[in-house]
Amino acid sequence: MSETRDRSRRVVITGLGVIAPNANGVAAFDTALRNGVSGIRKIDDLEEYEFGCQVAGAPQGVEELVEATFAEDERLVMNEGQRFASLAALEAWTDAGFERPELGDDRVHWETGAVIGTGIGGMDVIAERIIPGVDAKKVRRLGSACVEQVMASGVSARISGQLALGNQVTTNSSACSTGSEAIALGAERIRAGLAERMLCGGAEAANRYIWAGFDAMRVLSRKFNDDPTRASRPLSASAGGFVPGSGAGVVVLESLEVAEARGARIHAELLGAGINCGGHRAGGSMTAPNPDGVRRCIQLALVDAGIDPGEVDAINGHLTATGADPREVESWSAALGRGPGDLPPLTATKSMVGHALGAAGGLEAVASVLMVRDGYLHPCLNCEDIHPEIEPFADSIPHETREMDLRVLIKASFGFGDVNACLVFQNFDRA
Repeated sequence: MSETRDRSRRVVITGLGVIAPNANGVAAFDTALRNGVSGIRKIDDLEEYEFGCQVAGAPQGVEELVEATFAEDERLVMNEGQRFASLAALEAWTDAGFERPELGDDRVHWETGAVIGTGIGGMDVIAERIIPGVDAKKVRRLGSACVEQVMASGVSARISGQLALGNQVTTNSSACSTGSEAIALGAERIRAGLAERMLCGGAEAANRYIWAGFDAMRVLSRKFNDDPTRASRPLSASAGGFVPGSGAGVVVLESLEVAEARGARIHAELLGAGINCGGHRAGGSMTAPNPDGVRRCIQLALVDAGIDPGEVDAINGHLTATGADPREVESWSAALGRGPGDLPPLTATKSMVGHALGAAGGLEAVASVLMVRDGYLHPCLNCEDIHPEIEPFADSIPHETREMDLRVLIKASFGFGDVNACLVFQNFDRA
């Protein structure tokens, strides 16, 4: 199948970068995934402010990495989400075989762009600096960088300056599907011949102001504040809501033709992608997906990839540990035409890192590439009590790491607003 495709339109992943609640850096993240290491912990800040949910996935040790990577003047103009994104993007860039440009180097990578998304953006700066400063009538003390710290496009614009990117540089925002959508959009640009490579993914800060609204909606986990690593429970009967997360996941997408010409190492191939919306019909709304929209999105990705549902070896689901999980499993089964006993192994990266909102798709895409590259499926934590409606599919859920001949893995993200994005990855060595 792949051998007959136009090599100039094939898209491969040549770089990976990640800042995650359970590990910083791709090598450590890979080890954490294999070993089923949770990054969910008690957050003192959430307890102090009397949140119902007092646990979250927040990257650790980031400030040390920032200080070691960026000059003081760079650090001062970045919000937390931009710091996460910049660290992940720089790792992906160097992993792809490129060097960070010197500040005095005026050369521009005209053939390289970026789509780096965020769900909430610079809420930390708005809440902690701008609103208090304006209310205290101290506008002049806000600092000249406050605009670039709060504008959504700042997350991708910052990276373009760090790496001298000269192709399209933009920020997308589609709630929980943001990171996956960004990757799909970047691939589309490469396929169209408008760019040779694109840095794509998502980032989200760890901040009580970002998470407060979700806590107010009572969609966050409240039952495991004293047992954080058990709090994120996708597919579980005792799931009580999602655990908020944060971080950044970035991939370097490149046309196969260009990657091979420069002798790049290829982690995996992005076979295809699908993006759609359920239209807020048939049960779809701002906070719930239209099941037909989910099914159609998965099938759009398969058609774009040029593969049959029977060729899918594994699924990395959206699976948030909410009441939507049973409906999602039903959608996977319907979209693939594969019922109990035949559904591919199904896991959930959120069981280890929580739901990182705009960063979720980026983090989970990096996890998906590592799994399809190395032939394993990480465990889905905390689902020893599988939801009764999901029980018929119990054999598809890995409680421990599975080593497997993994050729094709499909990854999906479904977001507030009834929006969907789906990605199909293939092991390049077995393409």
